[in-house]
Amino acid sequence: MIYTMGFTQKNAETFFEKIKKADIDILVDVRLNNKSQLAGFTKGQDLVYLLKEICDCKYSHEVSFAPTKEILDGYKKGSMSWEKYEIEYTSLLKRRKVEETFSKKFMGVENVLFLCSEPTPEQCHRRLLAEYIGNELNIEIKHI
Repeated sequence: MIYTMGFTQKNAETFFEKIKKADIDILVDVRLNNKSQLAGFTKGQDLVYLLKEICDCKYSHEVSFAPTKEILDGYKKGSMSWEKYEIEYTSLLKRRKVEETFSKKFMGVENVLFLCSEPTPEQCHRRLLAEYIGNELNIEIKHI
């Protein structure tokens, strides 16, 4: 199963408890930059250590699953609508053949979590990514 979650508006306890409750095997960080200061417990190597110690969970940072800086900035700065963002990002996923990357790296894993920062999945690339891969590979999706 593919799970998705954003860390914004969650404290460390809530964040790690959700991961443990869902029995996540590997957290796949789909952020372009995993050094964000938005939540200190989700920074690169800190997150690797905390996942292992608290949740017995592996970590992978997959930049190929993230939007480009141009697409992300276009949306964040208001020069691109959400609808245009969806089209641009989905097109990028197709060009990158992310379903092949997912198959090679994560297909045998029972519970995969896509992580980014947005608090809800509605206007977040993690939802688009999960839906794209889920449709391509017939995998169930759950947002936590």
